[in-house]
Amino acid sequence: MSTSAELHPAIAGKNAAMLSSMEPPRWRWYLLAFVLGAVVAFGLYAFTVQVTTGMGVTGINLPVMWGFYIVNFVFWVGLSHSGTMVSAILRLSHATWRRPILRGAEAMTVFSITVGGLFPLIHLGRNWVFYYMLPYPNQYGLWPNFRSPLLWDMMAINTYILGSTIFLYVGMLPDLALVRDRSQGRRRLFYALLSLGWRGTAHQWRLFARASTMLAALIIPVAVSVHSIVAWDFAVTLVPGWHSTIFAPYFVIGAITSGVAAVITLMIVIRKAFRLEEFLLPLHFDNMGKLLLAVTLLWSYFYFAEVLTLWYAHEPIEWEMFRYMAERYGWLLFLMILGNTLLPISLLTFRRIRRSIPAMLGITLMVNVAMFTERFLIVVPPLSHKNIPFVWGSYTPSWVELSVMAAAFAGFGLLYLLFAKFFPIVAVTDVREQEETLAGERRLGRTRLETMAREE
Repeated sequence: MSTSAELHPAIAGKNAAMLSSMEPPRWRWYLLAFVLGAVVAFGLYAFTVQVTTGMGVTGINLPVMWGFYIVNFVFWVGLSHSGTMVSAILRLSHATWRRPILRGAEAMTVFSITVGGLFPLIHLGRNWVFYYMLPYPNQYGLWPNFRSPLLWDMMAINTYILGSTIFLYVGMLPDLALVRDRSQGRRRLFYALLSLGWRGTAHQWRLFARASTMLAALIIPVAVSVHSIVAWDFAVTLVPGWHSTIFAPYFVIGAITSGVAAVITLMIVIRKAFRLEEFLLPLHFDNMGKLLLAVTLLWSYFYFAEVLTLWYAHEPIEWEMFRYMAERYGWLLFLMILGNTLLPISLLTFRRIRRSIPAMLGITLMVNVAMFTERFLIVVPPLSHKNIPFVWGSYTPSWVELSVMAAAFAGFGLLYLLFAKFFPIVAVTDVREQEETLAGERRLGRTRLETMAREE
């Protein structure tokens, strides 16, 4: 791969276009960062009120001991599967069209699992003793309760954060070196330290290819195990509606569905904000739409298979739970089925819709609204309508929970905004490798003609 911008003006121009997000920020960037920071600050204030006053300021009660915090936890962990699906699996399957979108998907994985991992700590109540879940030597002779789902979540999330961060960082090494060579002063020193002495030698490229493939193969089982453990938080209990052997694969498929939809939404926003229409083509949205169609079909199969077995067994308490959910939360059930099954399956079968940017934006937003609704229906109704009638109750989130949830979305947006400003949001070297692989020469008699095969 050529790296000399002086010898290749066209390549230099494409590099500059792909690195346009790192240009000096304008007033709109500062305004957006200020608004997101203000929402995060108000969420921190609400959390401070919760810590100083107690969990009574939330809507959590007996019997609904899990509320919006756990709903958000499951939702954000699901979004974190975006990078695993788009980058790791497509990398191993040699799908070259993934290259312009893999960096954004990998960054989304790191930020969403970081945000999601905070919710068990926020829900903990006595947040200052979170270290009780860590197996560290202490003079009290205390050890964590290895049967506690909190410990499972702590170990799984920490492993996933570490693995996905390494996966993102290793993939950025060539691009960090490119930014280093284009920078001066302190910025050059900063990117020189991050690029770890990358010079683009043949030996370094061989090691890079091996490391990328190995990390892609390792991160997939980690991602599957993380959301399986989240599913076991529910399935190991005897609560009607949760005690199901299908919960682990059902949660994983739901996570991939929300993650793929979120990647499409994010790529549309990035494409418009940083003027990347030359690199994020309708082809990419077409292929991602096919992927979203496939996973929505799988999610629909798992959901209706569970409903079918529930109907066939006709266990009184399980059937009563389903009847209560249909009566009390019928409109949420309809929203979930509409956004996760009816809408995407009926629309994404058409190529024209998959290649329409506004249509894909609407569909993917609807999918994630429906997935958040599905997480709510998993958590709240089974707890509020257990098999003992005298402990039935209801749940309504308070302003504290809503503020913390809004701060989580704003914090994710702020992290992504800062990442796009300081790091390449497009995998420059991967895109260039794809273009230079497609470019070549064809012999015609004694003459060599340059050819360029471009994906539509």
